[in-house]
Amino acid sequence: MIIPTVFDKNYRQVEEKINRAIKLTRWLQIDVTDGIFTEGKTFELELLAETNEQLSALLDIHLMTKEPISWINKCMFVGASRIIGQVEMMSNRKEFVNRVKNEGMEAGLAFDIETEIGDIPQDTDVVLIMARKAGFGDHPIDERVWGKIEQAISLRNSRGGQYAVGVDGGISEDNIDKFDKAGVNIFYCGKAIWEGDKMENNWLKLNGKINDK
Repeated sequence: MIIPTVFDKNYRQVEEKINRAIKLTRWLQIDVTDGIFTEGKTFELELLAETNEQLSALLDIHLMTKEPISWINKCMFVGASRIIGQVEMMSNRKEFVNRVKNEGMEAGLAFDIETEIGDIPQDTDVVLIMARKAGFGDHPIDERVWGKIEQAISLRNSRGGQYAVGVDGGISEDNIDKFDKAGVNIFYCGKAIWEGDKMENNWLKLNGKINDK
């Protein structure tokens, strides 16, 4: 599955992207940062409630924040279907996953490129691997991502886990098939979707790469 990502400081830009993307897919990832985990701060998340009520998108909220568990209520308010929290500033992974699941949403854990993968609670739905440093900035893919994908899949298989493996950061038409062959289940795409004026064409090209077996 390809999921467009929206990572902006200005809510007008967020709204515009949501309105464009919803014509192609119901799943959208909204990236949130509080200026503590990474430099810069995204829009006020609560603004998303009215927009999503009108569009009924399936929202995947990626929390790049201090103590993601403290953001769960806000995510519920905007109608999130899935919440993914960065583990680096998370006190208790199991508590986070359990709280999200108890509220009726899917729960995910995100690992920055420099963070070792491990300690994945049994009920986790998604393990998101950042292919480059999280945050604003157009950095190249870090080659360590391939080993981390392999590790996440190996841990899932050895422990009887059911989580999907997602990758975010730098996925493009040139490399999405390589991520597909590596066993990635969810491809989070930002620039590859939004670049230029032909979002629909970008979407079709990306999907064609992973559907051509």
